[in-house]
Amino acid sequence: MKSENTQTKISQSNNTSGEISWRQKLFDILQIGDKSNFASRAFDFFIVIVIVTNITVMFLQTFSQLSDYFGIFRYIELVTTGIFCVEYILRIITADYLYPTAGKVKSRLLFLKSFDGIVDLLTILPAFFLTGFIAFRMLRVVRIFHLFRLNAQYDSFNIITGVLKEKKNQILSSVFIILVLMMASSLCMYSAEHAAQPEVFSNAFSGIWWSVSTVLTVGYGDIYPITILGKTMAIIISFLGVGAVAIPTGIISAGFVESYTRNQNLTNARALDLNEIVEFRIDKKNAHKSISEVEADNHLHIYLILRNDISVLPDDDIRLLMNDIIIARVL
Repeated sequence: MKSENTQTKISQSNNTSGEISWRQKLFDILQIGDKSNFASRAFDFFIVIVIVTNITVMFLQTFSQLSDYFGIFRYIELVTTGIFCVEYILRIITADYLYPTAGKVKSRLLFLKSFDGIVDLLTILPAFFLTGFIAFRMLRVVRIFHLFRLNAQYDSFNIITGVLKEKKNQILSSVFIILVLMMASSLCMYSAEHAAQPEVFSNAFSGIWWSVSTVLTVGYGDIYPITILGKTMAIIISFLGVGAVAIPTGIISAGFVESYTRNQNLTNARALDLNEIVEFRIDKKNAHKSISEVEADNHLHIYLILRNDISVLPDDDIRLLMNDIIIARVL
């Protein structure tokens, strides 16, 4: 009897271990971007095909000339949506591997509340309950960005998100400047044109619509000034708009250049002999000196500056501060 109980416990333990192993493999397949797992990569390509097929069908359904095929399109849409449903359920089942520190119930709730979980849910529900809400159905396009979650440290998509996070303060400041310019220009244009065109510039929102199309250099042409004062303001605002829109573009472009240079410096540093690479903490003697001065005095070539958990690229205009850590090569 005791032997039978022991065998039963061993069998249950093996089943549990097998279940965990099976769920772990399933999670590895569902986890997008695992280059080392062939099944995971095959699943990624399969999902790409499903997403593209679903979006293509939605696009074709807008052509009245293809009304004879709407039944086939609807069937394809239901099949692809069914695949999305299965994937969504499997992700919920394996959520405890995504959040290993949380329990099974809590991990599932965390996934449901996560960005991926909410987007996945919103891409499924409209097919059954909100067929008229095209905006929700178009959220399926967002799923394609899951494919960019690669494990590589300097993956292209990670570089984009990293630059946006690193430059978020400058970007937000530039966006704030653009919004202030839009509000000011809309009020000025409303004041200048309301008397001459009361039906066109009926309120301040009409001015906002004009300022948005002008500042962002879109220029629809449906609303435009006719008075001398309004045209003069439009000329000034157009010039300001070109400069204002160029600010966030320049910030993001500079961020990409800095990121590329930083990665290139790190790549070059890895290729060198480790004995030549040193970490050097800036003391009082070298504080407030320029990069070129420190390099000349200490016979170094500086690749990177670590300052308060921020990576700073070396530049002649940068002055080193006390307790900065530099990564350099001994010449």
